[in-house]
Amino acid sequence: MQEVLMLATIIAPVVTGVVQGIKKTGFLNKQFAPLVAIIIGLLLGAAAFPFADVDMAERLWAGGISGLASVGLFELGKKTKDEVKTYE
Repeated sequence: MQEVLMLATIIAPVVTGVVQGIKKTGFLNKQFAPLVAIIIGLLLGAAAFPFADVDMAERLWAGGISGLASVGLFELGKKTKDEVKTYE
């Protein structure tokens, strides 16, 4: 389980950056960003075989967790940014 969480921790910021890059291009409707984040997380988790000594199922779990975490990470950052603007 530690390997899954460690791999998810590494993949989550990458997923966040990729999804934000896709959103900036205008090809992605913002309401589908969480779904795209999970899919990208799964793909990156599956592609992590040279870096992780875990089974494919565990890599996919790590990818899915990282996709969900990246959405939460972005929403938390956006909420904090909005709260800082209200205090100024």
